[in-house]
Amino acid sequence: MVIGLLHIFAIVCSAFVCGKLVAKIKLPAILGWLIAGIVFGPYLAGVVTLDITNSLWYKIAIKFFECFAGVMIGREIVFKKIASSGRQIIGITFVQSIGTFLFVSAVFGIVFLIEDIPVYLAFIFGGIALATAPAPALSIVNEYHTNGPVTKTLIPLAAIDDIIGVIVFFTIISIINGMGGGLAASPLSIAGMILLPFVIGILAGGCAAFLMKRFKNNVSRLLLLLAFLCISALSGLMIDKYIFHSFSLNYLLIGMAFSGTIANKIPEDELSGVLDLYTPILNLSLVIVIVNLGMPLDYRLIAGAGLFTAIYILSRAIGKIGGAYWGGKITKAEPSVTKYLGFTLLPHSGVSLVFTGIAVSTLSVVDPSLAPIVSGTIVAAAIINEIIAVIIAKFAFKWAGEIQESKAPPQAAGHQA
Repeated sequence: MVIGLLHIFAIVCSAFVCGKLVAKIKLPAILGWLIAGIVFGPYLAGVVTLDITNSLWYKIAIKFFECFAGVMIGREIVFKKIASSGRQIIGITFVQSIGTFLFVSAVFGIVFLIEDIPVYLAFIFGGIALATAPAPALSIVNEYHTNGPVTKTLIPLAAIDDIIGVIVFFTIISIINGMGGGLAASPLSIAGMILLPFVIGILAGGCAAFLMKRFKNNVSRLLLLLAFLCISALSGLMIDKYIFHSFSLNYLLIGMAFSGTIANKIPEDELSGVLDLYTPILNLSLVIVIVNLGMPLDYRLIAGAGLFTAIYILSRAIGKIGGAYWGGKITKAEPSVTKYLGFTLLPHSGVSLVFTGIAVSTLSVVDPSLAPIVSGTIVAAAIINEIIAVIIAKFAFKWAGEIQESKAPPQAAGHQA
């Protein structure tokens, strides 16, 4: 374990350096973090091996960092601020999520009919495609301090999108599992996966806020925030162990619900000092979460990427961009949201790989010949899509006018020289 920790420390340091180098050419630092995960992960340099990434302690540590990263989403969800646009956000999320699912499913349905492959597999592709990984786009928000309608829509949308993704995907998997004679997931277990992260986060966040109000010192408040954040992650791990018997809960949502509760109970001017102190922890958490997204991506699969991979990437992009566009039109969103929001929703490797693993396990029982089609297509698409999607997401914020290209003041420039 000690050697494993040293290896992870080395890859995180490498990711920071890669991020700085990539930022020099005006690209998001997250791209450097992602590349560091791929290059130094199990499938290339092997600084972090599969034995490490498959170990229980590593998986638990990642869940903690996902929870810490989720704070970034929740701190922006202040109900007073989004009350006027709540219905609009829900409408856009629903249209782009279900639209992506239906479009990708329809495209693959036609392809599989031609290829004489069972059509129900198309719905698995659609279920995987609708999910969005919030961490990459939100890392760009954090790095460039984006602000505007697209950013304000994206942050709460990321949470709702995950909920719709879980409902649709697990419903499909449950139906297909039942077709093959396996045990279908019960509606209660699906509801648990969706609701429990919010219950855990809200309860822990409420307790933290209650105590934080009684302290005026920001350091004491930060320690309370970290303590209850750890309690919320531990609670999730206990539920996963004793109820789901696997890592089934979304820890980003736990962190989001936790910080969202605090943000709605503590005045913004009082909370800002605590969150400023929390920023280094947030930045480290984002780096680790993104590096972890890159490590399972086997670069060798790019060579094997074929027609299905190209169809998946293109149909999902059309579904997300087109769905966000029509969702914006229907809900009368601001023009920048209608035009550019969909481009920020293209990253999804983390969620897609989790869903792919579940789909492959199900298909291995129902029809083992179909499992390699899903795994080969999605993993290859994840590598290609993620690198391209991160760059596109950055430019989407720029096109929307929400990235302010600030120039260094003369004093700073002189100091650097």
